[in-house]
Amino acid sequence: MALMRRTFAFAVSMGLLVAGCALASAQGQPTAPDMPRRTIVVNGEGQITTAPDQARLVAGVLTQAMTAASALDDNTRAMNNVFAALKRLGIPDAKIRTSNFSLTPQYPPFRPDAPEARNIVGYQVSNQVTVIVDDISKVGATLDTLIRNGANQSGGVAFEIADTKPLAERARRAAVADAIAKAKTLADAAGISLGPILSIQEGGVIDNGPAPRVFAAAVGAPPPVSAGEQTVGVSVTVTYAIQ
Repeated sequence: MALMRRTFAFAVSMGLLVAGCALASAQGQPTAPDMPRRTIVVNGEGQITTAPDQARLVAGVLTQAMTAASALDDNTRAMNNVFAALKRLGIPDAKIRTSNFSLTPQYPPFRPDAPEARNIVGYQVSNQVTVIVDDISKVGATLDTLIRNGANQSGGVAFEIADTKPLAERARRAAVADAIAKAKTLADAAGISLGPILSIQEGGVIDNGPAPRVFAAAVGAPPPVSAGEQTVGVSVTVTYAIQ
C-alpha cells in the first residue's frame, strides 16, 4: 500500500510539473508577428530651366615640320599669339587651361610591296587650350579671335551654368512638392488617409545642358552662337504611412 501511495504521489507531481511547464510555455510564447506596415511610395520630379551663363571653348594649334624642334617652334609662336589675343579680350589666366599637348611622328602612306619603308617623314605638334568665357555675348568674338590669331583646331563649344547649386535647391523643393501632390491624389482615389512621412530619398541631380551649337557666319564676321537653355532636375522618392 505504501508503495502504491508513493507511486500515485509521484505521478501526480509529474503531472503538475508537466502542466506547469506547459502553462509557462504558453505564457512565454511570442505573439504572432505584426502585419507589415501599410505604405504609399511615390516618386517626385522637379526641374528648373534657365539660360547658361558661361561657355567652354576648346581650340588649339596644329603644326607640322620636318623635325620635331621645328614643329614645336612653329607651334609655340602660334600659341603665343593665341594667348596674347585671349588676354586682349580680357580673359583672365585662371580661365585659360592647357587641355592637350602632343608630339607625334609622321609616316608616309603604307605600301604593301614595301612595308619596311616607313621612315619618319616629319613631326606634328598639337597644343589645345580650354577657355571659359563668362560673358555669353562674347563667345562669337572669342572664337573669331582665336581663329584669326593662329588657332586651326576647334573642339567645339559647350554652354554651362557656373553655379547649379541654387537651381538644384529649387528643383528639390519642386520634386518634394510633386511627390506630396501625387501621394494625396493616390490616397484620395483609394479612399485612405495618409499618415506621416516615413522616408525621403533623393535620386540625384541631373544637369541636362543643350548640345553644343556653332552656326556658320558671313566671311569677316564673328560666328553667331546660340546658347539655348539648360535644365537642372532632381528626383525624390517619398514613403508615406497609411493610417
